[in-house]
Amino acid sequence: MSAPVIERALPTPEAHDLLGLTREIASAELLPRAADDEAAGRFPRDVLRTLGQAGLLSLPFPEEFGGGGQPYEVYLQVLEEVSRAWLSVGISVSVHGLATYPMATAGTRAQQQEWLPFMLSGEALGAYCLSEPQSGSDAAALITRAERDGDDYVVTGTKAWITHGGAADFYSVMTRTSDDGHRGITCLLVTAESDGLSSAPPERKMGANASRTAAVILDGVRVSQERRIGAEGTGFAIALSALDAGRLGIAACAVGLAQAALDAAVSYARDRRQFGRPIADFQGLQFMLADMATQVAAARALYLEAARLKDAGRTFSREAAMAKLFATDAAMRVTTDAIQVHGGYGYTQDFPVERYFREAKVLQIVEGTNQVQRMVIGRDLTR
Repeated sequence: MSAPVIERALPTPEAHDLLGLTREIASAELLPRAADDEAAGRFPRDVLRTLGQAGLLSLPFPEEFGGGGQPYEVYLQVLEEVSRAWLSVGISVSVHGLATYPMATAGTRAQQQEWLPFMLSGEALGAYCLSEPQSGSDAAALITRAERDGDDYVVTGTKAWITHGGAADFYSVMTRTSDDGHRGITCLLVTAESDGLSSAPPERKMGANASRTAAVILDGVRVSQERRIGAEGTGFAIALSALDAGRLGIAACAVGLAQAALDAAVSYARDRRQFGRPIADFQGLQFMLADMATQVAAARALYLEAARLKDAGRTFSREAAMAKLFATDAAMRVTTDAIQVHGGYGYTQDFPVERYFREAKVLQIVEGTNQVQRMVIGRDLTR
């Protein structure tokens, strides 16, 4: 049985058509191969090209540069549908947007005219490089160094946990240009063909294995100052602004994954019979499914409210942190309960819910751990 269509209050007929197109692509191109590619750890670059050709990699960016000109309210619901079919692909779409964000928001007009058509072409794939082996949650402690040499920067250091590491066409890299704490961080655009740029082997993860995650090594990489995004010392502000938007992307990914787990649990409960009737008839099971559905709906409402604030040009950092926190915690709970609904079968690889459970865990970690989200929310409340 096909997954139910989610009732959505979309702002335009174009948005309805866009969600319909997304569901069609997800059904035809993503769902049939997700399990096999995850088991094999295959990075689905061809699938991302298909999404790019359909315009789904560039939705929230300006039309004048090749973007879709869609509000975040619409973009995130597309991202949810993609993640409902295959989380690894949803993560790739979100991270590509995260990598493009610095140029789209802090680049000069000349830089945007030069680079955004490439970034938004549907053929290019980006990576966002902030974390390092010694600086995860403490992002301002990064030590990757960019030293001036004439009209260039020479960049040396290692970036950790980079989605698309070794597979991206461009990297938005946060580097240190002075020792003045977070004020000494500068954003540079590094292209994949740069001499001295390489990646380590992909990390061996418990889930989302089709999403390539690898350390990126910069060994004396020369970057023209014309590829500096923003002024020297503004990189940390750019990084944090990008993460606000990126957290909404991860929230949407989490809702998509949780919805997939709920869909699987409801379908199984209808089909599985015990004591002479479907287990869906038992009140205890119905209550569990009701709680799961409520968490999914609440998480969706929370990310959409934050998206509407962003689209309206209002402050949304706290709401983004709330959405990321709640949606990813909800995904962990819902995928856990989906296994319980399946009983022993849920613990086997014959059903998708064990994979959903393994995939949900990473969402509580990426784009700032959920403990960091609580810090962001708490500080905003008490400042």
